[in-house]
Amino acid sequence: MITPLVEDVAWVPMDEPSAVGAARRAVEQLATQLGAASARAAEIGIAVTEMASNVVRHGGGGTVLLRAVRVIDAAEIEVVAVDSGPGIADLGAARRDGSSTAGTLGIGMGAIERMAHVVEIATVPERGTVLVAAFDVRRPRPDTGPIRSPDVAGITRALTGEEVCGDAYASRRHGTRLTLMMSDGSGHGPLAASASSAAVRTFLDPDRVGDSPAEVLERVHGALSGTRGAAVAVAEIDPHAEIVRFAGIGNIAGAVLHDGGKRSMVSLGGVAGFRRPPIRTFEYAYPPGAVVVMHSDGVRSRWSAAEVGGLLGRTPLLLAASLLRDAGIRHDDACVLVGRAAP
Repeated sequence: MITPLVEDVAWVPMDEPSAVGAARRAVEQLATQLGAASARAAEIGIAVTEMASNVVRHGGGGTVLLRAVRVIDAAEIEVVAVDSGPGIADLGAARRDGSSTAGTLGIGMGAIERMAHVVEIATVPERGTVLVAAFDVRRPRPDTGPIRSPDVAGITRALTGEEVCGDAYASRRHGTRLTLMMSDGSGHGPLAASASSAAVRTFLDPDRVGDSPAEVLERVHGALSGTRGAAVAVAEIDPHAEIVRFAGIGNIAGAVLHDGGKRSMVSLGGVAGFRRPPIRTFEYAYPPGAVVVMHSDGVRSRWSAAEVGGLLGRTPLLLAASLLRDAGIRHDDACVLVGRAAP
């Protein structure tokens, strides 16, 4: 599968009823920019209106994230609606057409599921709901599934007041191995984002696909010379060997999440791009069914496996969004990356 370009376009706060219209207008504009016909843009807008209305009226407020996913001649919009409300008591009823939650359109989850080609929902009593929906901008399209791999997803959120996030991530495959990379540019804003962009470009060099985590860090360290520098970590999941190879510089956290709990991985101190920092690769067991979770220091590191254990078998984006909601820190850029690989 060709690696698509995923962009977190806008976080729209859902703190009052008028915000619902802002989310609808923003998604319709994005759909048009990505090539959607006016009827399809309006259809996506209707679905997002329902999603956003539920966040405001029943989730006690929250956010709606709009994401653009592009690859070659195809494009999708991913919408992530997040709240910390009471949760959905009867998810089955919510999926039925005509099921109206007071004040919303009453089109029901069933109709949203027909407008989108991917819908995932996680709801926990008194902790809230995360709803992920993916819309093809050129519907109808042959049912070939989502253009983004269902086995890896990242999510970023800029520090409040900043227009760009200084954190970034990337992934690539080499046979059955999946390699994940995360960069947290020093500071905030455009200069931090520039350093992380350089790390991503270096990681995605098509001539160096088979590099080990330590080799990737060596190259990233050299590429970041002259920038602000960054904390960077690389995890290589080798499902055949049932091992994760992990190497990190700075405050990127990594963990293997599995049925038995959470195993944290070790990053060494330093800043990539400033004096050669120590680089060492550590190996960790990767049991069948496990996932690797990486995040910047915009997410508290003391989250427990119990907080996200129920999402272990769900899509990585759903897990990443839930973790960002529950453990994200508002006074810093934040990034979460989740990936799994099977033999």
